[in-house]
Amino acid sequence: MSDAKAASRVKLETVEPMGKRVLIRKDADKKTTKGGIQLPDNIEIPTLTGRIVAISAQVAADSDYPIKQYDKVLFNPKHAIPVDFEGDNQLYVVPVEDVVAVFRKAGS
Repeated sequence: MSDAKAASRVKLETVEPMGKRVLIRKDADKKTTKGGIQLPDNIEIPTLTGRIVAISAQVAADSDYPIKQYDKVLFNPKHAIPVDFEGDNQLYVVPVEDVVAVFRKAGS
């Protein structure tokens, strides 16, 4: 077996963002509005919320960014880079500057 074929069969286990970036798993697209209206499958509604999966070492060391793994965040998808790591394409590498809010429970 050639090295190219062997390399193509190696499966990635982790994705580590570099620089000032975070890895976010976006929340599932909503198929029903709050009013109960069913949306067609072909409509494209940007999902701007997700969970932090991984944080680069540079962001983790910077106290200006109070985010942790598993935080629910609101992010601007304009500069998000999709990661074709899993079949569902729900992972995005996002510049930390595009994380605009962190959802926290009262008292945390």
